[in-house]
Amino acid sequence: MILEDFLVPTKIGLFCAYGGFYLDPKEIVKDAVISHAHGDHAVGGNINVYCTEATSLFMKQRYKKFAGGEFHVYSFHQGFVLNEVRISFVPAGHMLGSALVLMEYQGIKYLYTGDYKLQPDDTCEPIEFVKADVLITETTFADPETSHPDAVEEILKLNSTQSNIMLGAYALGKSQRLIRLISDHCPEKRILVHHSILPFVKIYESLGIDMGKYEVYDRKVMKANLTGMIYLVPPLVYRSYIKAVNVIRVFATGWKHLQNNNELQLYISDHVDWKDIILTIEQVSPSQVWTTHGSGKQLKEHFQNILDVKLLN
Repeated sequence: MILEDFLVPTKIGLFCAYGGFYLDPKEIVKDAVISHAHGDHAVGGNINVYCTEATSLFMKQRYKKFAGGEFHVYSFHQGFVLNEVRISFVPAGHMLGSALVLMEYQGIKYLYTGDYKLQPDDTCEPIEFVKADVLITETTFADPETSHPDAVEEILKLNSTQSNIMLGAYALGKSQRLIRLISDHCPEKRILVHHSILPFVKIYESLGIDMGKYEVYDRKVMKANLTGMIYLVPPLVYRSYIKAVNVIRVFATGWKHLQNNNELQLYISDHVDWKDIILTIEQVSPSQVWTTHGSGKQLKEHFQNILDVKLLN
């Protein structure tokens, strides 16, 4: 029997009383099961952190000695038990080390997605679908009007200009995907990487990911070459150089409102869009869908009288 209170939304995050742990808590807790290393899912300082190896390395890089008390690192599909809940990580395809969290309790399987994507990405493990009785899915882009274009077609837009480009992107996950995409599909371009992004790139490489060709940003190089350069920077730097000269400003994101005022739109998202959420539900074939991170209202309407959809947020 599905337990309606198996996961309870709190201000800290989703709490599983049966296992005594939180999923991706927003504040420090005793036991944190972390789906992936993005800051809105992985805060530092938890006493026990349960995650994949890549997630642990990214958290330790970001938070240094405040990353957490003890890291309990598990490979994909390697089961462990918290109280009486059996947990295993399944590749989520969102970024390197990102995991779907499969929880089994009293014969029922609950699958928490964290953030996930179905699009191909050479810099992370591809998503794997597993059957579950309850799918707890993110709904960041759960809108029938939202459809993410093909990432390769988007990255080819960068070949349409000779001008130097300032490319804004999240330092972890998105930046590494972009470096590899540009390296593969825009071979004439030179990629200069901001120093704050480099440590994450090095972790990717240490875990066996081929990042293609890139260079450490050097101001002299950018000044001496007025064409063919792409300077990859994190959002904060991108926003602070609002009046940067001799560059085309581009920000890689799935959000339309963040594309305003950019001279070239680059719609590359690391989340599922509407059709991919529907496909995931087909593949997981749950009896119930619970939604989190974003609005699940349109999903609930879509499956009315077909599937039980519950909004956790």
